[in-house]
Amino acid sequence: MTDATTSTKRPLIDARTLISDDMRATLVSNMCDKFPQVTEEKADRGVGQMLAFLAACDYSDRPLSPSPLVDDFWHAFLLHTKAYREFCETNFGRFLDHQPGYLDPEEHGGGKALRARTVDSITLAGYEIDMEFWPELDLAHCSQCHANCSDSPNHPPARS
Repeated sequence: MTDATTSTKRPLIDARTLISDDMRATLVSNMCDKFPQVTEEKADRGVGQMLAFLAACDYSDRPLSPSPLVDDFWHAFLLHTKAYREFCETNFGRFLDHQPGYLDPEEHGGGKALRARTVDSITLAGYEIDMEFWPELDLAHCSQCHANCSDSPNHPPARS
């Protein structure tokens, strides 16, 4: 007999497993080349957070927002157009667009509300969260994908 107060938690998914080891290594290398202050370990974690964000965009029916750092990882993946398209088709059955646009704060909440919704959606979709990639005040005010994910081009470079 099990205790009714005990809940069984399923293990969270490491989103880095959504792409091949070779593609992951390529993205890590690309980010380390672009941002020399970012370690390979942090770049590898960042790839995972970007992939978890994309999975959450597919999962959520509400607008989400990448942090500027996560958006930098998304940009790196987008440069590998064929691999990105295949990733989207394999995992979501469709292409997730990265299209800038404005999200009305009155309708969708401000940056903090979007960040909280994004982090919650990643968790609800079953993926691990690494809070280092979701800083409280670095959210932006424009939409980026079919699900109205947002980012800002006006952010400081990635920090290690």
